[in-house]
Amino acid sequence: MDNPVMTTFPESHRDLLDTQFATFATVGADGLPQLTEVWFLFDDDGELRLSLNTARRKTQNLRRRPDCSLLILDPENPYRYLEVRGHARLEDDGDYAFARKLGAKYDADLSVHDNPGESRVVVTIRPSRIRAVNMG
Repeated sequence: MDNPVMTTFPESHRDLLDTQFATFATVGADGLPQLTEVWFLFDDDGELRLSLNTARRKTQNLRRRPDCSLLILDPENPYRYLEVRGHARLEDDGDYAFARKLGAKYDADLSVHDNPGESRVVVTIRPSRIRAVNMG
């Protein structure tokens, strides 16, 4: 059953904010969606954040058009999920402070995925619509 459209995360689905992966969608230069599995963090400020390499296509897409969507699927029940639509705010993470914070969730060093001269940005998703779905 669909819950009403909202811009806050409902208690019924808050557990999904601790899951490991989400599908992140941006809009490509051709107007078509680009989907990528990403790591994310629902942080102490109550915001959804990602760490992206500045050389990646999804980062370039967001710089051109900040519209995005994040789908967080319940790994135990694929009929239960959170869909977060909104706009991305990008901030420089040259010192990797947020990348280290996100990496701690995954016991990983995100810098190993970056080539020399590349850097990272913090992507904060500002929700304009949150749908909590449970169809089974």
